[in-house]
Amino acid sequence: MPALPSFPIPREPVQVLGPAAGTAIPLVCDSPHSGTDYPPDFGYAVATGDLRRCEDTHVHWLWDAVPQVGGTLVQATFPRSYIDPNRDVQDIHPAMLADAWPGPTAPTARTLELGMGLVPTHTPARQPIYARRLAAHEVAHRIDHYWRPYRQALAEALEAAAAGPEGARWHLNLHSMPSNAYERLGRVAPGPLADVVLGDLHGESCDGEFTRQVAQAFRQRGYTVAINDPYAGQALLRTFGAPLRGHQSLQIEINRALYLNEHTRELLPQAHRLREDIAGVLHDLAARIRPSCAAPSVSTPT
Repeated sequence: MPALPSFPIPREPVQVLGPAAGTAIPLVCDSPHSGTDYPPDFGYAVATGDLRRCEDTHVHWLWDAVPQVGGTLVQATFPRSYIDPNRDVQDIHPAMLADAWPGPTAPTARTLELGMGLVPTHTPARQPIYARRLAAHEVAHRIDHYWRPYRQALAEALEAAAAGPEGARWHLNLHSMPSNAYERLGRVAPGPLADVVLGDLHGESCDGEFTRQVAQAFRQRGYTVAINDPYAGQALLRTFGAPLRGHQSLQIEINRALYLNEHTRELLPQAHRLREDIAGVLHDLAARIRPSCAAPSVSTPT
């Protein structure tokens, strides 16, 4: 297959919004799946409306109060259907490539069964995204110019917020989930999907107390909350969560039926209420985090 022509990157692949002046706390929130800038070299062969169902549309807007409470908000501008920053760099299905990949690959079961790996091959409705195989250099380009800059920006934001790699820090990995999440995962629903699902890799990416605090903040505002069901977290939590070192990483999934027309991707009228409630949750969390980063008192000799 002939190589595709190279295209300029349309804009920065990641945006970082820092805390308002004088408010900084060691909180970083990231939205890896809400980008809507579709690169011109994507070359997909499916209806755009179907492809957009891969997006966590408007999630960065729902959480735009992060800088106001002293946190840093990191968001991808590119769509996760182009390349997914919440997947491991080796999570590539060799069958999707037109030529040999130059390094190791380790596709997960989710990639093999659902086509939702580093570079997704299928929409949530199991429609093939491409009418061709991708050249290895296309995937390498996406890694170098989109996946890697996002990962680097998030790592730098976390290190800066915590004043060094050993400092305590809190990380919220932000997503939205389809209202038919169990069906999309091929599972039988044990009951209604919760409004909010918190994922902590079953306690591996943050301590239970932080998970409970976030759950309580949502429940106090009338939302139902589930823990690790049906989503427990993915690669970003495995990369940045280390609770024994004080590095707390928690995934938050918001049920799209609360704020989004899942067919048109347009906001529902009640989306503004949800956004206000999320701002309240952030203020609650900031109030808990702020004392932990206060400078220690120094006694004055008498």
